[in-house]
Amino acid sequence: MPKLSEKKSINRIVDANFNRAKEGLRVCEEIVRFILESPVLTQELKEIRHKIGLLLKTLPNTKELIKGRNSPSDIGRDIYGSELKRKDYRDIFFANIQRVKESARVLEEFTKIDNIKTAVAFKKIRYSLYNIEKKVVGRFSSSYCR
Repeated sequence: MPKLSEKKSINRIVDANFNRAKEGLRVCEEIVRFILESPVLTQELKEIRHKIGLLLKTLPNTKELIKGRNSPSDIGRDIYGSELKRKDYRDIFFANIQRVKESARVLEEFTKIDNIKTAVAFKKIRYSLYNIEKKVVGRFSSSYCR
């Protein structure tokens, strides 16, 4: 069992990745909704986004996640890397679907501590995301190369 200070840090990791996953899904959802105009892909992404929200409630310490949030002093807050550069909506989609897949993996690993069923659900979400990404890429023009 993790020490209290470790648990607080783990809570921050879980909270950040829940937020990152839902935010990234929303961006991807808007692209397939308004640019690709795909009701099927829009629905698939929306369902995953809502499922992530429900999975949050399966954890025993949901209120502790928000209590531990420390956005103003987060050391990653002012690190930008390549996230300020986007060529077009395809780049935006790729950046965000990658962000969501990574967050799903982090959540899969860290929810194993408290709830194995939730961890398994995140693994399933991650594999669903791989399939959705493939479908979306198939909808992008064939002239687009990443």
